[in-house]
Amino acid sequence: MPSFNSINRRPLGRIAGIALLLAASVTPAAAQERAACSPGQNCTQARADNPADSALMSLEDALRRALGKSQEVQLARAAVDLAGADVTATRAQVLPQLNASLNYTRTYYTPFNVRAAPTPDSMKFQPDSMASILERLRYIEQNADKAALGGLGGLFGNLPLGRPNAYVASITGTQVLYSGGRTGAALRIASDYKRAAQSEFTEQVSQIAMQVRTSYVRAALAQQLEAIAQTALDQALAFQTQQKQRLDAGTASELDLLRAEVSAENLRPQLVEARNAAEVAALDLKRLIDVPLTQPLRLTTALDAPAALQADTLSEPDPARMTMQRAAVAAAERQVAIRQQQVGLARGSYLPQVDLRVNYGAQNLPNTTFGFTNNPWNKDVSAGIGVSLPLFTGFRRGAEMQQAQIELTKARLQLGQLKENVQLQYQQARGERQRALSTISARQRTVEQAQRVHDLTVLRFERGLSTQLEVSDARLALLQARTNVAQAIADFHIADANVERALGRAPSYSIFGSRN
Repeated sequence: MPSFNSINRRPLGRIAGIALLLAASVTPAAAQERAACSPGQNCTQARADNPADSALMSLEDALRRALGKSQEVQLARAAVDLAGADVTATRAQVLPQLNASLNYTRTYYTPFNVRAAPTPDSMKFQPDSMASILERLRYIEQNADKAALGGLGGLFGNLPLGRPNAYVASITGTQVLYSGGRTGAALRIASDYKRAAQSEFTEQVSQIAMQVRTSYVRAALAQQLEAIAQTALDQALAFQTQQKQRLDAGTASELDLLRAEVSAENLRPQLVEARNAAEVAALDLKRLIDVPLTQPLRLTTALDAPAALQADTLSEPDPARMTMQRAAVAAAERQVAIRQQQVGLARGSYLPQVDLRVNYGAQNLPNTTFGFTNNPWNKDVSAGIGVSLPLFTGFRRGAEMQQAQIELTKARLQLGQLKENVQLQYQQARGERQRALSTISARQRTVEQAQRVHDLTVLRFERGLSTQLEVSDARLALLQARTNVAQAIADFHIADANVERALGRAPSYSIFGSRN
């Protein structure tokens, strides 16, 4: 059963710990210097270590590269081309077959070259042309049988037996007139196989698109979490600087400065961990889109919240109807059709096959090797119809028929299981997307409330009505709320990618935009 990968939430918990350590070390001045990254913004770090030659990569560019260079997609496309060649080869069985041949035979020894024994004089018919008419008539009456024997010998004396040189040229044509339905079944099998390969190609494209979309979302989220960790460290360092200035002015104690230093140093390992997570996510994306792993990559598509948050307003087809449109289901249906045709092939082996054969040939028997140019060609033209029917094959035909019927039953059962799995996959993905929509709506309201609380707390601190701890707690709640919204938005886009995968269609719109 298909399973859906969700984004790893362990780095998020660690980043949340960064915000907890920020509670005692954030001042309103530091907050005004650098605001935390909020949903809807591109949070790609503009740090000093970010190389200027970084490749800009949008989601559309990533999908285009993956679908254009993916080895899996190329293999699926090669399978479609191979299926097309199989269709052509199978169709050739229905068309007439023409074959031409030219043979030369040099005979060095043959029994027909043995000289016959000379005819005795008593058996020769040799009338005397100088004798009188009466004598010649009397000789003919007495030796007429010898004249017939001599004529018979002359008749067979010029047969082309034992000739030293022989040239034979022929053109043979064959056409299957009836094959018990085997030829038509083979042609339909090849056609169904090509359609199944095309459906598998569509399924593979949809799978690659889902993987790229999911990897891009994870990489974008990891960069946002890294930006939040960097912001926390910068604010802690700014607070540390302010505490040192207050210590020099005599308004803060050395203990306050030590606490600020410890808080800032504790944030550095968390930032390194967040940065490593972002690099790992970027490496996975580079692998999918065939970008050199050493090439710096900057993601230009932001993690935006979906436009409609009230309910799942993205209309989808009915699950029963949706399974009929899934490429994997179409491929499985083609497999069932192929198994049905194979049953027909097995049944056709019990029927005769009728072939038409036409032969046009010529024979040349020169006395010399290249004497065929001056020697006449003797034509040989024939046509015939042949009927062949195997009477006993050692029960092989019965076994083939049984095997074909079993394979057909298996294909039908597998098709039923696939339809159920596709419906379940779609329902799970759609439910996960609906849950993410509801979570985004609730967490966005939390961000608005946390922002309001933070602003009021800062105002109270400036008037001396609240403490530094209260300001830090308010900022902590705001940073945590923004982190939770970013996570929820990422969950929605991953769930939406899974919905698209369950429907079996390639992306026709931007992952972070509205449908076309």
